Amino acid sequence: MDERMSSGARSRRPAPLPARVALAARVILAVAAFVVALLLTTACEAPGRTVTDDRGPVPAPPGPSPYGVVFLGPGDCSSRGPVIREVFCRSEKAAATVLARHLGTPSSGPPCPDATDFVLHVSETGTGARSRLTTGYACMRNLEPPHPGDPGQGGGPLTVVGDCVTASGAGEVTETACADAGGRAPRYRVESAVRRRAQCPDDTDLFVSLRGEKPVGCARRSTGW
Repeated sequence: MDERMSSGARSRRPAPLPARVALAARVILAVAAFVVALLLTTACEAPGRTVTDDRGPVPAPPGPSPYGVVFLGPGDCSSRGPVIREVFCRSEKAAATVLARHLGTPSSGPPCPDATDFVLHVSETGTGARSRLTTGYACMRNLEPPHPGDPGQGGGPLTVVGDCVTASGAGEVTETACADAGGRAPRYRVESAVRRRAQCPDDTDLFVSLRGEKPVGCARRSTGW
């Protein structure tokens, strides 16, 4: 018997796929085509290509100001003369440096460091003001001697341990140089500073008002330093 099918025999067609299966197949084909296209695009890019950032260039951080942010801030330097200006500390015009800078007035604000030679009253105004610290005072020290603020030199805005003073009948004292032998009034030298008068030594001849955490100066009468 011949096993071949006769020419009149009909071939069977494959059964159609369900609708959900067909839709899933089309989605898979579309995703595969997208991935292939993405890979081809990446492979064709030149190795030295630069991607453009449409957000715009990022501004560089501002460099440090040559004089600092605060006018005559700590570490800055000033010129000499009737008009004080802020200058580079290495400039030939630089005369003094700022030890501290405070708001308010010297009588109501924080005390200056003991090494202060003089105090500048600062008032920064106008459109060129560079900080909110516009009114106050700067504690200054000369870049070169003399240093009237040093102990015993007879100057400076503060009376510190080692300074000499002369007393008046009104209960006030005036600072004078310890080496000045021509003084007419009795001189006293501040030997120590304490919190309360009771802490001064028994041989204390004069109490002097100081500033800071130890506001009482214990002074003895000068015998000729």
